[in-house]
Amino acid sequence: MRSLPLLVAGAALLAGCAQTSTRYPSLLPRANETLDFTEPARPAPQATPDAGLDARITTLSVTLDVIDREFQKAAKDAETKVARARGLAAGSSPWLDAQTALSVLDGLRARAGVTLGDFDQLRIERAQSGQPDYPALQAAVRRAAEIVAAEENRARTLEAAIAPS
Repeated sequence: MRSLPLLVAGAALLAGCAQTSTRYPSLLPRANETLDFTEPARPAPQATPDAGLDARITTLSVTLDVIDREFQKAAKDAETKVARARGLAAGSSPWLDAQTALSVLDGLRARAGVTLGDFDQLRIERAQSGQPDYPALQAAVRRAAEIVAAEENRARTLEAAIAPS
């Protein structure tokens, strides 16, 4: 029975820790839960006119147009030579003429690709200096990419026409 007083004393101590009130923690949002951490809307920076950049874009566009005209002329010549070489053995004179014409096309395509790279370099330089996109430059890059892709497709079609079976 010695343990009975210890048990009663322990129960009395535990009873002192219990709360009899019906107060519960609030479920309302706390002050820090109502803070808004979203980024504020910022207007897109507008590019200011740049005469130097416009002149460079014009120069590269003219260069690309000249290259494309040369390519179209050379492609017509290559089509004629490929038509003559179609079905002939590799190494024959017409086949060699067609290969030469196709290599001219490859050289012109490479020049157009370099011009596209020059446009891209202008975009990279603007981005590195923290300047916004320049609409005229973006349009010129898209146009150059379309021209290069069209030249690539035309050259590949001609090459496939005389490829050995």
